[in-house]
Amino acid sequence: MPKNILHMLTPHKHVSPFDVNQALDAGYDSVTPYEEVTIEEVADLVQDVIFSRPPDHGTASAIFFGGDDAVLALDMVDAAKNALVPPFGCNIMADPAGSFTTAAAMVAKVEKALKETKGKALKDVSIAVFGATGVVGYCAAVIAAAEGAKVKIVGYSGLKRVEERAKEMKDRFGVDVEPVDGSTDEKNTEIAGSVEVILAAAKAGVQVLSAEQMKAAEKLIVAADVNAVPPPGLAGIDVMADAEPIEGTNAVGIGALAIGVFKSKTEYGLLRQMIEADEPQTLDFRDAFTLARKLVSEG
Repeated sequence: MPKNILHMLTPHKHVSPFDVNQALDAGYDSVTPYEEVTIEEVADLVQDVIFSRPPDHGTASAIFFGGDDAVLALDMVDAAKNALVPPFGCNIMADPAGSFTTAAAMVAKVEKALKETKGKALKDVSIAVFGATGVVGYCAAVIAAAEGAKVKIVGYSGLKRVEERAKEMKDRFGVDVEPVDGSTDEKNTEIAGSVEVILAAAKAGVQVLSAEQMKAAEKLIVAADVNAVPPPGLAGIDVMADAEPIEGTNAVGIGALAIGVFKSKTEYGLLRQMIEADEPQTLDFRDAFTLARKLVSEG
């Protein structure tokens, strides 16, 4: 049997130790890092991988794209796919900064909480995503919008960046999201009060909404926060909260560590999926959501 080999590419100085550990625990025999990789270099690296083994060993080779830019990672995935020369192939996966699997787990946990508390689906609610220009928020917004939710992406510095992101989401994924101005506390309070779901994916250690702002969100059903560094991104949500009531509101909260459990399970599961596949796989955040949804539903 051929060895299962993972080639881990990143545009940055280092690959993620988290991803290395996950890959080896999932069963890869070898993980080799390639650092400061540009998109122009992807095709040559991919072809070195596929031509080194016979076509029937394609699923034993895999390429993983890291970094911290969701769009760049997806562009690198496209470059890798375009470099394949059938019948030679390999597995391809992206999870930059863990964002694809984190976003997938976050939305899957929210979906379950909506169903269990109100009998609602994602398509039945409006969602505000704070931190939507970052990798986790960006992917969460696309996943939720693709599931039919009415999604608002909030710009802390005004509308320009989120308008650009909204156009990009429409052009690339065919989803409609509404860019909104969250540059002041007053505007954020108004935004929070207009939706049933809040997703917080802002920078670690930054509080997006205070306790007073959360209490003023009278329509709120579920809020989720991926920030595990104090203070919480959403006041009143403990990192361990797993659809627990948020004091002073009618909503339940999901904390970073409750999401993180399923983030790790999802990344591990996708890595295993590549090892066990009969045909080469190409996996991104949409595949991560499919798996996260299954894992969350099973508990």
